[in-house]
Amino acid sequence: MATFFLVIIYLAFISLGLPDSLLGVSWSMMQPEFGARLETAGLLFMTIAGGTIISSFVSGTLLKRFGTGIVTFISCFMTAAALLGFYYAPSLIWLFLFAIPLGLGAGAVDAGLNNYVATHYKAQHMSWLHCFWGIGATMGPVIMAQFISEQNSWRNGYIAIAGLQFALVMILFFTLPLWNKISENSKINATKRQEEINDGIGGDTKHQKPIQIKGVKLALVSFLFYCGTEATMGLWGSSFLVNVKGLSVGVAAKWVSLYYAGITIGRFITGFITLWMSSQLLIRIGQITALAGTILLLLPLPSIFSMIGFILIGLGLAPIFPCMLHETPARFGKDHSQTIMGYQMAVAYTGSTFLPPLFGFMAANSTIGIFPFVVAGFVAIMLLGSEKLTSLLNKNRWSSREDFLNGGKTTFGE
Repeated sequence: MATFFLVIIYLAFISLGLPDSLLGVSWSMMQPEFGARLETAGLLFMTIAGGTIISSFVSGTLLKRFGTGIVTFISCFMTAAALLGFYYAPSLIWLFLFAIPLGLGAGAVDAGLNNYVATHYKAQHMSWLHCFWGIGATMGPVIMAQFISEQNSWRNGYIAIAGLQFALVMILFFTLPLWNKISENSKINATKRQEEINDGIGGDTKHQKPIQIKGVKLALVSFLFYCGTEATMGLWGSSFLVNVKGLSVGVAAKWVSLYYAGITIGRFITGFITLWMSSQLLIRIGQITALAGTILLLLPLPSIFSMIGFILIGLGLAPIFPCMLHETPARFGKDHSQTIMGYQMAVAYTGSTFLPPLFGFMAANSTIGIFPFVVAGFVAIMLLGSEKLTSLLNKNRWSSREDFLNGGKTTFGE
């Protein structure tokens, strides 16, 4: 029963991933139809992500009042209805109106399911959960590219994705009775998971404000630039390939789908690697791999190397987000992990909300050719922040051990 419940959660994350990459892939066709400027895609993306931020902030209240099952079902229904609205949208203003429920539908279920898995399951399940998000994010541009190539229609791509979303909504509807039952049965597992978390922390932080715990702000920087990198790649990667590398819209869409495929496959593999490799090492390897991919985009090489660069960036990004999420209780203690998880999700969505449109304004006033330089900068900042956080946490843990051996009180996080 618990395994079947995990499958339901994975399906919910497919529905989260399906719409995420559609706008960036289809914008090259949508822009002339609506007579919009290039940077309007950034504003639409900001509207979607802004709704996600709002629903994430209120997710705790919603989940307590209605339960994870109901919130997940309603959220997926909202995204399906919004995608259907994109298909029928007669003008640009309607795209902005439907972008609101599209964002609102994603936030609550994302925060709720991430916290549930981080608390109740091992690290491999967090990686596989986000692997299923990647399946959705990969399927989205593949389906859209098919409709653009064969029918020259972005609208049919949106209605096809909406149909898949509604199918997932039906599955969630018929499994609603399972959520309360499984939730009761999982309380024992949650207690065991919290005991494991306690064993990994070296000190007492319960009397501190979460934001004042050493390393929290550095963690927030990593989340900001991780999501900024991931979203900028998804939103502007196709435009870069079309306008700088000279690829057709259909081919560019397929190459962007390979980027999301890299994230998906990487997270599937990461789930197994976490059994014998630490999350921190996986985060470091992922960041270095992503940086190597951006270098391929920077160099004046044949177009095929850009495809390899997109795949490398996807593979590099794959382990970073789920591993950082799962490390939250181990880094900062169980007493504040829920609050800090909320901070991290909010800052992550802030990165996806503001950094891609910021790049859009920069590109509109200069050239889309700055794309690889900006992405490389984002990855570099994320890597530096993460390494500084690791150094700080290791220093605190050694101090805690020395205090313990000397018979003193632990000082982790003070």
